[in-house]
Amino acid sequence: MRAINILILLLVFAAVIFPQKDESQTIFMVGNSTMADKPYKNGNPEKGWAQVFPLYFKEGIKIENHAKNGRSTKSFLTEGRWAAVLYKMRTGDYVIIEFGHNDSRKDNPERYAEANTDYRLNLIKMIEEARSKGGIPVLATPIVRRRFDKNGIFYDTHGDYPKVVRELAAEYKVPLLDLHKKTTELLIQYGEKRSEQLFLIIKPGEYKSLPEGKDDNTHLSANGAFKVCDLAVEEIREAVPELAAWLKD
Repeated sequence: MRAINILILLLVFAAVIFPQKDESQTIFMVGNSTMADKPYKNGNPEKGWAQVFPLYFKEGIKIENHAKNGRSTKSFLTEGRWAAVLYKMRTGDYVIIEFGHNDSRKDNPERYAEANTDYRLNLIKMIEEARSKGGIPVLATPIVRRRFDKNGIFYDTHGDYPKVVRELAAEYKVPLLDLHKKTTELLIQYGEKRSEQLFLIIKPGEYKSLPEGKDDNTHLSANGAFKVCDLAVEEIREAVPELAAWLKD
C-alpha cells in the first residue's frame, strides 16, 4: 500500500509541474471491480461496466475510470485515490460513485465501512468535496451479485448499503443511478440459468487465461458489462439530463 500511495503522490506532483491544458469536460468513474478496467491479457473475459462506458458517448467529453478492484469507500480514501481524482476535478466535471461490495467486508479492516456509519460518512465526504471543487457528484447503488436460492428465487446480499445511497441522494439532492434496483430486475428477468452469461461462469478450457474455468457470481463478463452499462445509461437519461446530452443516439 505504501508503494501505491507514493505512486499517487508522484502523479499528483507531476500534475502540478506539468499541468494539463485540456479543457474538455470530464466524467470521473470512482468505484470497485464491478466498474474497473480489466486487461485483455490471454483473452481475459472479465470486464467492468465503466470500461465500456466511453463507447456510449459522443466526442468532446473525457471519461477517466479510476475504479479499482477490491476498493471500498474507506480504502479508496485512505490510499489517496480520491484525493488524486479531486485534484484533477474542475468546475462542471462529473464524478460517478459506486461502492458497497467491499465495504461490507468485516473480515478486512482496511476495507470495512459499516453501512449506516462509516460508509455513509465516506460518501458524504465525497459529495461535499466534489462540490467544493465545482464538480457534480452522481451516486450509484451497487450492482447485485448473482444469487439464487434452492428454489431458483433471486435474493440480495447487499444489506443496507443500497438504502444508504438512496437516502443520501435524496438528502443531498444528488442524482441517483439505481443500479441495484435495475440489476435486481435484470437478474429476475433472466432467471437463474440465463443470468450466468452476465457473470464469469466459465467452463474449463473455454479461455486460455482460465484453464480450470471459473464460477464467479460477482464480476461481470463482457456481456454483463454492456448490459449493466445499458442500465446506467437509462438511469443517466432520466436522472442527469445535462450529461445525457453527450450520449450517442
